[in-house]
Amino acid sequence: MSAAPITRRDVGLGLIATLLPFPAHAAAMIDVRHHGAKGDGTTLDSPAINAAIAAAAAHPHGGTVVIPIGRYRCVSIRLRSRVTIMLAKGAIIEAADGTGYDVPEDNGEQLYQDFGHSHWRNSLFWGDDVEQVAILGPGLIHGKGLTRDGPGARWKAQTGERPLSMRQMSAAEIARLEPDVARMQGRGNKAIALKNGRDIRLSGFTMRTCGHFAILATGTRGLHIADLTIDTDRDGIDLDGVRDCVVERCRVNTPNDDAIVVKSSFALGRIATAENITIRHCAVSGYDLGTLLDGSRRTTQALAPDRDRPTGRIKLGTESNGGYRNILIEDCSFDHGRGLALETVDGGVMENVIAQQLTMRDVTTAPLFLRLGDRRRGPAGTGIGAIRGVTLEAIEATGIDPRFAATIAGLPGHGIEDVTLRDIRLTYAGGGTAADAARRPEDLASAYPEPSMFGVTPAWGLWVRHARGLTVHGLDLATATPDARPPVRVEDVANVRVSDTPLWV
Repeated sequence: MSAAPITRRDVGLGLIATLLPFPAHAAAMIDVRHHGAKGDGTTLDSPAINAAIAAAAAHPHGGTVVIPIGRYRCVSIRLRSRVTIMLAKGAIIEAADGTGYDVPEDNGEQLYQDFGHSHWRNSLFWGDDVEQVAILGPGLIHGKGLTRDGPGARWKAQTGERPLSMRQMSAAEIARLEPDVARMQGRGNKAIALKNGRDIRLSGFTMRTCGHFAILATGTRGLHIADLTIDTDRDGIDLDGVRDCVVERCRVNTPNDDAIVVKSSFALGRIATAENITIRHCAVSGYDLGTLLDGSRRTTQALAPDRDRPTGRIKLGTESNGGYRNILIEDCSFDHGRGLALETVDGGVMENVIAQQLTMRDVTTAPLFLRLGDRRRGPAGTGIGAIRGVTLEAIEATGIDPRFAATIAGLPGHGIEDVTLRDIRLTYAGGGTAADAARRPEDLASAYPEPSMFGVTPAWGLWVRHARGLTVHGLDLATATPDARPPVRVEDVANVRVSDTPLWV
């Protein structure tokens, strides 16, 4: 039985405590310079900053660590409960080059997700089971010395595929990853990593070139991320198995990977559903790296590392063992990046998702992509998941890559259920051929989910297959030039209700 549909009120009431500041922290204000930090860009200042954090944590109600103007060269900074870190205007925390970062946790064999998702301590800032922690701006976190790679990056570069789980790989394949694992020892590949914990605030600062993840939050409850500007080389904000979370008023530019992404991996060694999450008033993009921050917003980069066009999107997936419940995405813009992607391929259930009031410009793949797959990267007994109860409304997309229609793709016998498309306007470049219209792509159940996985779609506007309970009202489709494909194609779709949609055929 499905849970009750999400509403704005449901999310807001669960987050009142999270949105409040931590006034008790103001009782103890500690300047990092009093613990020996220099801020000269040369001295390694993380030992002094960690000492200041420890001193603040020793106060009965915690404290605030103040980082004044300056350039603070650092390796791992360890977050403590009931400590706020304030980055003053002109304060820069700069990730040091090379090694010296805390070593990754020994979590044993990581079977179902990559190294970056499975470790937190090899980061510039990290916190494990902390509570009432805040990092506040308006300063800058610059991941200059972080690596964007992790074990498996070379494998992907050589094969064009993401690595399988270790259990699925041959001895020879595992041996190809071992040099990468050794290379990661002592190096940092995330700017901010949070494992578990609760009542966390990240607000007001800027992040630049932050390695594999700018922010990775796993299993965290009561997380509020607001008013950040992120311009980075891979993922921006990753919310993995989090609960009661708001991300708002953030600008995130990620040409090479996802901007804001909700996941539910097996990184904690257990199922962790991502639920009660609101993403609102955010702007995501795939401009050339660094050009959001400098204001030029260039678009010269042709391809992301996966050989598709620039990324910079909001996505649910790909890691999806625990599924997603009660997700609200509203009033967000997408510029020069891929469209909204909602994916479950590792056995999890996606239900009660609303995406509304979205504006997309220069869409580099499909504007909307719903995918139920059967990768099943999970423990024995993992089955095929489900997608049900998704509402997409008040969405306008222009300049869409003409190869890829908005796509809803389930599997035979496992249709995507109860999707509503309402008041959606999609404008494509056109140019599809009769040969494109005749294509019948395979289901590709176990393939990595991307709109390009099927090749050019056989319809130019909306392509749906393996679905039931589809409601369409006010779908407005247009092309700038003629297209030989039909505007809509449906295959193995039951219980369709269509209204105010002239091009439905």
